Amino acid sequence: MEIEYGQLENLNWLWLVAAIGIVVACAIVWHRRKLMEFATPNLLAQLVNRFGLTRKLVSCSLSLLALVAIVIGLVDIRWGKTWREIPQKGIEVIFALDVSRSMLAEDATPSRLGRAKQDIKDMVSEMAGDRVGLVLFAGDVRQHVPLTNHYEDFKQSLDEIGPHNIERGGSNLGEAIRVASRSFLEKTADHKAIVLITDGEDHESRPIEAAKEAYEQAGVRIFTVGLGDLKQGARIPAQSRRGESYVEHQGQQVWSKLDGKILEEIATSSSGAYIPAGTKRVDMGAVYRRFIAGIAQQNFETAKINAFIPRYHWFLGTALGLLLLDFLISYWPRNSTSSVEANPFSSTTGTPAASKISTGATDTKPTQQPEAA
Repeated sequence: MEIEYGQLENLNWLWLVAAIGIVVACAIVWHRRKLMEFATPNLLAQLVNRFGLTRKLVSCSLSLLALVAIVIGLVDIRWGKTWREIPQKGIEVIFALDVSRSMLAEDATPSRLGRAKQDIKDMVSEMAGDRVGLVLFAGDVRQHVPLTNHYEDFKQSLDEIGPHNIERGGSNLGEAIRVASRSFLEKTADHKAIVLITDGEDHESRPIEAAKEAYEQAGVRIFTVGLGDLKQGARIPAQSRRGESYVEHQGQQVWSKLDGKILEEIATSSSGAYIPAGTKRVDMGAVYRRFIAGIAQQNFETAKINAFIPRYHWFLGTALGLLLLDFLISYWPRNSTSSVEANPFSSTTGTPAASKISTGATDTKPTQQPEAA
């Protein structure tokens, strides 16, 4: 039987349940030892209600089993599959990613390109129903992933991306915007966004004109993310057999800087927003929620998926049943005994019953002697 685990890391909570079980066991042993110190063995059976002790053990066991069932429920175990129709509603988002060699600069950790990939993944993780696509550009531009709502496959495709995907060097921002604008499936205006992630370098491709045209003709809003150091910049690593080396031009090392001005103009001309990430770590999930998620959504065709059936409610129901049973056992009326043999305390005064001490002598009442006449 095929099984899927939604949150397998929640099994770590079993360590807490085990720790609670150890504490409870130690408390029971300590309580037992204290009672043995208080009374001799022949009186211990009278002082301790044996059924009450058993009741406590059962109650603790039921509570621990309920905690285990809750943890298993949190793991979100699923088995069995069923076909479901899910209405699709959202927007179409094309990520235009710069894969030129300047994106290998390491002023952002681990590199500008590595940071860009993670930023895209963070934004996709916030989506629910949106379609996403990917356009790569350097000196040339090409569509790498058509629009899709299979987010995990989309994320995996990002891992193998690098400068090798585009052979021609350079940075063609304008053509990247044009190709991304033609990649949308819906032809109606609005409901579309381009997220352009780059260090801002451009080789006279007229990106601002392309942004205005995309917005005016198709309602495409462009959100630009600028990566790289704005002032000093960084050197561009080069592939070399001599070890660590950097790209040179006319004998001088090339330093790449973030050009935020052009990215801001692109965003402004298309009613978008500019995010100057620079070399800092930016919460791109929050960026998506603030800027992109607010775009008017549209209804897509209904998707039919073969999904695993969640079974967590079985385990949560079991936990609830165990806790209910624990409650009933704890408050069930106890059998009481009133005989003196079972209770060394007096039932009327609450003090030990008086016992007679035999001394071997008989009590005699003195007799009066008759008075003499």
